Amino acid sequence: MNLTHCFQPGITSNSAMTKTEHASPGAELYLRRGADRRLRGGHLWVYSNEIDTGRTPLAGFAAGDLVCVRDAGGAVLGSAYMEPQSLICARLYAPSEQRPLDETLFAARLATALAGREAVFDRPFYRLVYGDSDTLPGIVIDRFGDYLVVQFNNEGIERHRDSLLAALTAQLQPRGILLRGDSRSRREQGLAGGAEVVHGEVPEQVELEENGVRFLAPVHAGQKTGWFYDHRMSRARLAAWVRGKSVLDVYSYIGGWGVQAAAFGATDVCCLDSSAVALEGVAANARLNGLQDCVTTLRGSAPETMADLRARGRQYDVVILDPPAFIQRKKDLKKGFTAYRRINELGLQLLRPGGLLVSGSCSMHLSRADLISAMQQAAVRAGCQLRVVEQGAQGPDHPIHPAIPETEYLKAVFARRL
Repeated sequence: MNLTHCFQPGITSNSAMTKTEHASPGAELYLRRGADRRLRGGHLWVYSNEIDTGRTPLAGFAAGDLVCVRDAGGAVLGSAYMEPQSLICARLYAPSEQRPLDETLFAARLATALAGREAVFDRPFYRLVYGDSDTLPGIVIDRFGDYLVVQFNNEGIERHRDSLLAALTAQLQPRGILLRGDSRSRREQGLAGGAEVVHGEVPEQVELEENGVRFLAPVHAGQKTGWFYDHRMSRARLAAWVRGKSVLDVYSYIGGWGVQAAAFGATDVCCLDSSAVALEGVAANARLNGLQDCVTTLRGSAPETMADLRARGRQYDVVILDPPAFIQRKKDLKKGFTAYRRINELGLQLLRPGGLLVSGSCSMHLSRADLISAMQQAAVRAGCQLRVVEQGAQGPDHPIHPAIPETEYLKAVFARRL
């Protein structure tokens, strides 16, 4: 393998060479002829079938090794870390640049990400780092005031954790940093899960504020990082629709939608979830805001419980559907579309005429047009008409990379039942 250095001599990441020695951080990765077009267009992923393996065999690299990516003619395309066993075998962290993945780079990326959030949000509660969109591929960081929850979603970036943590502590001086290792991508790669406090102290629950409403997020054991900041903007729009209304919040988790609906003036909110622990969180968050008298909980499978509510003649002015991703892979699109159509049909059956259906999807493979199509098919089956009155998307702390459509995943559609 050609190990000609493309980084500054003597500069390496503190954690890139740890317990075993692998390819030098100055190693080169050559692409096949014609395989550079996507990267030149701004994409950050290098696929294994794009590599000139005769020139730079993937077997010579280990996860986390730093490389200078070059086209077939030798021109620099950027710096990347390796994931040689994956289809995406390298991820660019410095497009068009030759530089190490060290504390200096992390500090620069964090400063840019922080400036973007502080320009929009007046309180320190947001997603601070959103992977590729912040040119920190494989990293997610949610900020809860003085506490940070970090996810490393592949082995390659995890190898550089010490440099990132050093940059985080220097820049934000948090009281505590928690690593969460239980994402789906980590499980699929066979990586270690669990939660680990790596700086200071992090309580089991931390407080956050969203749209003026307070919440306690179970950061150690809750879903993902303990909270979902992505629907923040759509939840804010509830204020225009829920005053004096009855609301059913389906797949409620700890009440992000439902408790905010109550805070915005809904008179009767029912949060439905299959998790008893999540519903305990709903009750706690309702009490935190003095809303316990108008927020109730209901435990059960969403489809079965909604069907039972319908059989009992229950109806609501507003029904909110924020399910988990029904479509994890493109091959699941047909089955997942059916699931979205069915849950929306059940929602419409519980909705009074003139009421509002809020339908969300976090399935990247389901387009916005497909979600609206599922809602329309549900309306036909439910014997009613729908009109879309508003649409929502992920907030500015989940920026979309124009060259990477996978970074755009969240949809929310507000529709009135006629």
